[in-house]
Amino acid sequence: MSTKKKKWIRLIFRRRVFVSFLILVQIAFILTLAGGSSLAFRYVNFALSLMSVIVSLYIVNKQEKPAYKVTWVFLILTFPIFGGILYIIFHFASDFKKLKALFIKRKEESKPFLAINNELVDVEADCLSQIRYLQNYAGFPVYTRTQTQYFKNGEDFFQRVLVEIEKAERYIFLEFFILRPGIMLDSIIDLLEKKAAQGLDVRVIYDDLGCFFSLHTDYKHNLEDKGVKCLVFNPFKPALSSLQNNRDHRKLVIIDGKTAFTGGLNLADEYINKLERFGHWKDAAIMIRGEAAWSLTVLFLQMWNLERVKDDFAGFYPRVSVERQIPTDGYIQPYGDSPFDDDNVGEHVYIQIINNAKEYVYINTPYLVVDDNLLSALMLSAKSGVDVRIITPHHWDKEIAAITSRSYYRQLVSAGVKIYEYTNGFNHSKTFVSDNRVATVGTTNLDFRSLYLHFECGVCLYQNSAISDIKKDFMETLAVSRQIMLKDCSRNVFQRVIQDILRVFAPLM
Repeated sequence: MSTKKKKWIRLIFRRRVFVSFLILVQIAFILTLAGGSSLAFRYVNFALSLMSVIVSLYIVNKQEKPAYKVTWVFLILTFPIFGGILYIIFHFASDFKKLKALFIKRKEESKPFLAINNELVDVEADCLSQIRYLQNYAGFPVYTRTQTQYFKNGEDFFQRVLVEIEKAERYIFLEFFILRPGIMLDSIIDLLEKKAAQGLDVRVIYDDLGCFFSLHTDYKHNLEDKGVKCLVFNPFKPALSSLQNNRDHRKLVIIDGKTAFTGGLNLADEYINKLERFGHWKDAAIMIRGEAAWSLTVLFLQMWNLERVKDDFAGFYPRVSVERQIPTDGYIQPYGDSPFDDDNVGEHVYIQIINNAKEYVYINTPYLVVDDNLLSALMLSAKSGVDVRIITPHHWDKEIAAITSRSYYRQLVSAGVKIYEYTNGFNHSKTFVSDNRVATVGTTNLDFRSLYLHFECGVCLYQNSAISDIKKDFMETLAVSRQIMLKDCSRNVFQRVIQDILRVFAPLM
């Protein structure tokens, strides 16, 4: 057998191709059930249609986002034969229930390690309501003795991460949605290998689907050969299941429980503009040093313990309380979001910032695909005289995302929301800043997947010095962005139909 033929056979049976093939087989089977013409098939089709009616009633009465209800009912009405069975396959898989139960268990086990701070005497009333929600209901404490540094681009973030990893003494934890070999990732991995050789506990979590086309299937073993412990989150399986929608979209670097980074940046060269994909890549991140870094450490350990032997959280707590020497600079409140609980923490953080704004709220987001709650909050705030501004990309990474996002422009602009597109390239930042007193930097996009289906994280800042840096960065980005006027939102009949269809199916994108 020729070398070329052997290579072709290996390609066919590679995991990615095999998984995709099996999923297509399952879809083809469902379509076959719907398309048969014999008497037996007619009975099957009748049974499946009846199932779709029952499933539709279940969806309508289920406590769920209205947008998801509309999407699934529309899908079932369009494809009454197999729409119901598709919903059942997606939503009642046993692997989803098992992972959800395990995550809730791990989260409960970590609660004693997230102490509540009741010393909030200097917090303004509007900020206090958000702090209490995150602390008392969502379970994320607020901290004082913490330094912050905001990074307005990936280049500065990358250089500082290298510096801080070099300082690590006990452990280094990394958690990312995308890893792609290149200058950025390779430099960090080389440093992690060095620190692991020195005896540090070095761990990496990456999302399997996020790295599906960027990493070789042996990458996990390659890291472990370098002394780096590795967990591949939610391995992509050849099955139709809603669990495949639940991805780890967090971006975290944790060092000794004392220093932590988060924001929009993955470990790939386009994030530091060493590789141009959609023009200049605009992104943002934040570093926190001190007490607040512990909350992000706990988030990492919760995820790590899903598929590993359970760690003792107390063993990772910072040994030397150097953070007590750090002066108070407002309040810092890291938070996480999970698709496995009944609360959309990321969405609620955004809505509270919008609703509490008195003068302005400035938003960076790579996508603008929102449900009625966020849409109403943005429009009401603008109608109430608040200066609401949103910067999206002008050069998008996904054409469907661009068309769907722009479908919201007319409605928002008509209500007084000012929308801008970053003309230099792709704006991947996820930041909110309001009234010079509150801001958040994190991983949550303004889209359905990020808000409701993914694991996300962020940091809220109240009366903190970094808030002015976030605002300054927004205004600098605004200077190289083009404002979208109402006349720019006009579309012909065909474009409107396409946008209307995409908005119906936006929750599934």
